[in-house]
Amino acid sequence: EQYNIEEREIRIPRELLLHRRLLEIKFFKERHGHRVVPSAPVRPRGDPSLLFVNAGMNQFKPIFLGTVDPRSEMARYRRVVNSQKCVRAGGKHNDLDDVGRDVYHHTFFEMLGNWSFGDYFKEEACAMAWQLLTGSYGIPRDRLYVSYFGGDRTLGLEADEETREIWLNIGVQPNRILPFGMKDNFWEMGETGPCGPCTEIHYDHVGGRDVAHLVNSDSSDVVEIWNLVFMQYSREADGSLRALHQHSVDTGMGLERLVAVLQGKRSNYDTDLFTPLFSAIQQVCPEYRGQTGVADKSKVDMAYRVIADHIRALTVCIADGVYPGMSGAQLVLRHILRRAVRFSTEVLKSTPGSLSKLVPTVVHILIMDIINDNEAQFLSSLKQGRRVIDRTLQNMNGSTVFPGSVAWSLHCHLGFPLDLLRLMVEEKGVAMDTEALDSCVDLDVKVLPELQGLGITYTNDLPKYQYSLGQDGRYVFLPCHATIQALICGQGLVPEVEKGQRCGVIFDKTCFYTEQGGQDHDQGYFTQEILPDVLFPVEQVHLVGGYVVHQVTATERLKRGDQVQLFLDEGQRLACMVKHTATHILNHCLRQLLGDGVEQRGSHVSADHLRFDFSVKRSLSIQQLQEIEKMIRDIIEGNEPVYIEELPLKVAKGIPGLRTVDEVYPDPARVVSVGVPIADLLKGHNNKPASVELCCGTHLLMTGEIQDFVVVSERQIAKGVSRIVAVTGAQAKEAREAGRVLECEVDSLRVRLTAASPSLPGIHRLSKEAGLLIDVRIGSAPRSRLCPKSVVSFHALFL
Repeated sequence: EQYNIEEREIRIPRELLLHRRLLEIKFFKERHGHRVVPSAPVRPRGDPSLLFVNAGMNQFKPIFLGTVDPRSEMARYRRVVNSQKCVRAGGKHNDLDDVGRDVYHHTFFEMLGNWSFGDYFKEEACAMAWQLLTGSYGIPRDRLYVSYFGGDRTLGLEADEETREIWLNIGVQPNRILPFGMKDNFWEMGETGPCGPCTEIHYDHVGGRDVAHLVNSDSSDVVEIWNLVFMQYSREADGSLRALHQHSVDTGMGLERLVAVLQGKRSNYDTDLFTPLFSAIQQVCPEYRGQTGVADKSKVDMAYRVIADHIRALTVCIADGVYPGMSGAQLVLRHILRRAVRFSTEVLKSTPGSLSKLVPTVVHILIMDIINDNEAQFLSSLKQGRRVIDRTLQNMNGSTVFPGSVAWSLHCHLGFPLDLLRLMVEEKGVAMDTEALDSCVDLDVKVLPELQGLGITYTNDLPKYQYSLGQDGRYVFLPCHATIQALICGQGLVPEVEKGQRCGVIFDKTCFYTEQGGQDHDQGYFTQEILPDVLFPVEQVHLVGGYVVHQVTATERLKRGDQVQLFLDEGQRLACMVKHTATHILNHCLRQLLGDGVEQRGSHVSADHLRFDFSVKRSLSIQQLQEIEKMIRDIIEGNEPVYIEELPLKVAKGIPGLRTVDEVYPDPARVVSVGVPIADLLKGHNNKPASVELCCGTHLLMTGEIQDFVVVSERQIAKGVSRIVAVTGAQAKEAREAGRVLECEVDSLRVRLTAASPSLPGIHRLSKEAGLLIDVRIGSAPRSRLCPKSVVSFHALFL
């Protein structure tokens, strides 16, 4: 709330310098329309070429290469921004040996970055970077230098003179724009993969001088703070460069180096990202003096930096599920741990156990400070909001309904969560005007009355349920012809939108499912009748006050009254239907196995997996999970019909065995029953337990379409609440086969272990095989086959 994004400069209180990442994200989100995405875990998913996530772009690699699943959310990314957790230890980018020797290298760091996927390119990227650094952050221009790619004759790559001209036009002096070769200004993620020329921004910690000769010379006084990579190529396995299908931008700015600049420190380790750790170490060790090289004869200062860096890396990696082990990333983490222990015990003479005692300080720096800062920010808003609430209550003249417009204003302008507002007014004995409040969500309070004033009727979304089984056994989804009733751009209604504008489209009817009931929204596109060959991809679908809003980026002009035809992504819809029906069956089978005390605590259904949270005292055993899988597969193999019918809510709630969750249901309500006709349920004629739930989601008509079901994981996410993640169909068969292969390999290993001689080389060889098995198989096989006792005991033997 303290950032005024509209002003040319954004000033932040000194105590918030630690959280400059927030400003960077707000700058790109609110000024330049970037989508905020969360950091990926430090362990790469599905990328064997990397040990750790070493750059912000790793999670976007499929986009750069053009291999992203067109049905995935990532396929719709155009401009994004985030702060990514990175580890550079092992592989092509390995800073482990440099940590401690200088004052600006780390194994773990946070990478602030913005990306463009086929949207803007060099000119816009450079302008945004310069604006953020010199305008918003207020960094003096005369302390900055920029480098660019000077070309490589052996590879036939010309110098990037275009980027040099861009910096000149921005106003950078010619003597501060420097060319460098492949080593410094051509960025590559790994030995293969996306790459391209880059331009870097360097900062002189001293200032008042010309030190162009120190750029890229490993000087601790002139350091790179931001790298802007222009993704144009893919490095192939044979070393050649292949042009990518589109040009993209990938930038990365190290938070630790940025904080040093903004706090006026010449060492990253002198900032408040590290000083609390140094204070904790210094309680039992010699004093830190900040020396490097030959001046640090005792290596005490180097030990401080090593330990502070390594304990951050260890804490973050372990929290993300990477544990010290015997191969791959686990082996690297084991090396980091042992390196830290050696410096702690032999150089600083610390007692055993001192290293782990630093973990709470890391948590304090990375987590608790964020909580404290957010608490301080909200306290002033809470005080102001309380005055508004009290004044509104005094002026209500006996009314017992709190105005939704006031609540929405508090939410928008002071950041009050809506559920907190409801609680605060209920404590005063007043109900919230939920109907008015719901009409405000996602649309400005002026838009809905404007829609209603124009006589625009609520969207008819019943076509989303209009599908059937064809004679060939395939699902047939009926086409949907519709008329554009309204266009929303920004926070207002507009008569038309131009090509390239992002807008919300409201039709008179739609076949698209909005995200609700735990099920993902539909994907697809629509076409205009006058331009049937131009596709308008639908990015999001949400329900607002009775109107279904389709978010699109116009590929041609759109105007109110246009006639269109809507097309579902049938594969994505059917995959959600499969997972949703499977979720109902899972809920039913859990109750059958564990008793009626099992209650649903949450669920989510997407095209690639299902997630189900339920109440249970402890995690399920492997045998219980196997029994659940068998029960579900029996229902699948029985190809039982799924009955769906709308009933008055009062009648529906009288059905024996009906399962509901704690939420408000519409009246009439949709009843979904697996295997038993709803008429029989109402008459009490069913002679077997059935899955019966109230549900607004889309479901299969026969259970056989699920094909297969495998539990991928089950764990307790809170006391008394477990979470099951499962897959179906071909994914389930793949997971099952992976489990079988793992069991065979473990059995083979067990036999060789029994027969092996106790020689040290033999033990090391078998240990490496065990580590490889666990690295390869964990995450791809179902838990019921993932952790046989033989694997656990075998792995433990060699640790």
